[in-house]
Amino acid sequence: MLNQLTIAELTAQLSRKEVSAREATQACLDQIGRIDSQLHAFLSLDAHDALAQADAVDRAIAGGANATAQPLLGVPIGIKDVLAVKGAPLNCSSKILGKYVSPYDATVIEKLRAAGAVVFGRLNMDEFAMGSSTENSAFGTTRNPWDLSRIPGGSSGGSAAAVAADECVATLGSDTGGSIRQPAALCGCVGLKPTYGRVSRYGLVAFASSLDQIGPFTKDVRDSATLLEVISGIDHRDSTSLPQPVPHYRNALTGDIKGLRIGLPKEYMIGGLDPEVNSAVQAAVKQLQSLGAEIVEISLPHTDYAVATYYIVATAEASANLARFDGIRYGQRVDADDPLALYSKTRGAGFGDEVKRRIILGTYVLSSGYYDAYYLRAQKVRTLIRQDFLKAFEKVDVIVTPTTPTAAFKIGEKSDDPLQMYLSDIFTISCNLAGISGISLPCGFTSNPRLPIGLQLLGQPFGEETLLRVAQAYEQSTGWHKERPPFSAAGK
Repeated sequence: MLNQLTIAELTAQLSRKEVSAREATQACLDQIGRIDSQLHAFLSLDAHDALAQADAVDRAIAGGANATAQPLLGVPIGIKDVLAVKGAPLNCSSKILGKYVSPYDATVIEKLRAAGAVVFGRLNMDEFAMGSSTENSAFGTTRNPWDLSRIPGGSSGGSAAAVAADECVATLGSDTGGSIRQPAALCGCVGLKPTYGRVSRYGLVAFASSLDQIGPFTKDVRDSATLLEVISGIDHRDSTSLPQPVPHYRNALTGDIKGLRIGLPKEYMIGGLDPEVNSAVQAAVKQLQSLGAEIVEISLPHTDYAVATYYIVATAEASANLARFDGIRYGQRVDADDPLALYSKTRGAGFGDEVKRRIILGTYVLSSGYYDAYYLRAQKVRTLIRQDFLKAFEKVDVIVTPTTPTAAFKIGEKSDDPLQMYLSDIFTISCNLAGISGISLPCGFTSNPRLPIGLQLLGQPFGEETLLRVAQAYEQSTGWHKERPPFSAAGK
């Protein structure tokens, strides 16, 4: 089935004119029609527009267009509901934006279109990207295609589930504290968080501006390299976008990692780590060693402070960013007799509990008398965490860790305990605080029930070439990435 192909496989068939872009897009639409009523990865979908884009690609191919010039030519790609797509709803899985429709394309969407992609659908997420399970969506929870009673991870749960269930060939998500890597691990696909500044954030609705980064979900590492190359690069509309040259990432996928030094941080092998996750990660480390890499124990001494630091910095920035949703300029409005009542009623009705919780926390740590004690101190600790990584990268090329402490948990299992939910991101948060690159890829399964386990690799700032090289070498020496959830194939 065409929807089960990778980007590389599909573009090869399209270039040889063995299949059409319309057929590929229709295959994805058919899969969505079969299973998404149970999976709930999509919030909205304009099938007519998707097929019109596909028809335009087919005309271009007939006129001589090819994947050499347009590496995503004819590839159906789904979009997380936090990225602006002109003419499409933009709700961030929140009631407060009402029936808002984006008037412009995000930079990454412009780049996808220029590369020939068929851009379609709005994928479910935790409201304003605040969560680790997609249970915080105002429009219902996405389910994990490996076990419909379990969460797909978050906040990009819809993006991960759609790829794992073959509803899209690839998707885009955003990662503020693990929101690409964690759901990729729990759904058994590949999720890449680029270096901060590598990909333009123009058109990404901000959660925490110094942490947010856009990245791809794919079925294998080669596809991640392809997508990263397309969406990367300087953008003068984003002041945090950095003028680094964009490498040909696929050229880095040599399969040879002999002599590379891979760091294993002792602080990440914690007591709360599920034994089956630990076993799978240790087996992956041995596999990397068998491929010729040197395993080096390293220390990241400020790891214990990462979660607390993150939930001060992230909530402070969220408090500032979400102040714009006030019922005055756009989105939902609850009318009242005076402006203050309008603000409070609109925000009270429009935001969900988790978003309110983070706004309150962020406002508190920024308030007079507490700014120095919390926010300023957290920024200093953040600097120490980044320095830990930079020192480690003087000794090693890549760092290997678990992506998550456990496999996917049951829907509702942690809803009443925010602190336990926050700990789901304990291995991913430091990457965002340090601004480095990270990727999660499948490395095994738990036994009963059979659920995916993710391996996280962390790379130097703008070190995605080496990161992808190591990830692809491991992936191609195992078969984990070829596994597909039975639900996806059965469509029932």
